Amino acid sequence: MAAAGHILGAAMPDLPSGTVTFVFSDLEGSTRLLKELGDEGYVQMLARHRRLVRETLAAHGGSEIDTQGDAFFYSFARARAAVAAAVELQRRHDEEQWPRGARVRVRLGLHTGEPVVGEEGYTGLDVVRAARIAADGRGGQILLSEATRAIVGDDLPEGVNVRELGSRTLKDIDKPEPLYELVYTADAPLPALAQPPTFDPTSISAWLNIAAEAAQAADSGDPGTAIEQRVLRSIGEKMGGLDLVELAKLDKLDKPPKSKHLKEGGVVEAKGGPPARAALSDEINRLRELHDAGALTDEQYQRAVDRTLGEA
Repeated sequence: MAAAGHILGAAMPDLPSGTVTFVFSDLEGSTRLLKELGDEGYVQMLARHRRLVRETLAAHGGSEIDTQGDAFFYSFARARAAVAAAVELQRRHDEEQWPRGARVRVRLGLHTGEPVVGEEGYTGLDVVRAARIAADGRGGQILLSEATRAIVGDDLPEGVNVRELGSRTLKDIDKPEPLYELVYTADAPLPALAQPPTFDPTSISAWLNIAAEAAQAADSGDPGTAIEQRVLRSIGEKMGGLDLVELAKLDKLDKPPKSKHLKEGGVVEAKGGPPARAALSDEINRLRELHDAGALTDEQYQRAVDRTLGEA
């Protein structure tokens, strides 16, 4: 569409700024469709495709940044709105009656970042990353970056789940990127891909050590620890009222603290919930790593943790 890392937005003076989710889309096999439909049929198909893209993405709050041929570039202030728009767009393409019964397939790529917004639009690697994610997909696919996946969590449209695809090497991106696919159906909801995560009783010492580090940094005046302490308090409340920040002040952090909430063998029971397992601690630690690496802002990190705890 435009030079790598730079997308014009002259027609959109009020572009979403701060944390933004980009959506890139294009048609799979456009040359094949041109041959199959002929010039007149292709023009009709392309007009319908453009109408569906613009109607659907605008209805979910998307801002059109650029378009060339059958390809579009949109930005959204909220990642969940971008996901909902992408799923609806795929479903509408599946339901549309195309000329000569053609199969028109769209590939979509979503990435969330904090791009620079200049006088001429967005610039930065986040733009490149979103475009490359879309290009890595097939027709009918919706691919997400790890940042978008973390923010959205399991707050997904009905009938939608997430499948982990592993790391992919994308053009112009130095390191392999973990990618995820939104798996959707046209009508009925899909069955859950996995059981909701629950607590790992063996991780309490690790969380206490994290809390101790946060408390120590707070004493030294580090403002970046406030969000970590809020997250730890959220975890403690879910674990039956344990105050991990206060417990971190104990002399012996290598042993689980004595508490009425700790059963024999160190199993922690959440209020009204079952004994803990490993998946939740893995998810919390994954979110923390994303936050430490700068992939999630403080607000995104807190929301992602709250959502994860709410589903356990």
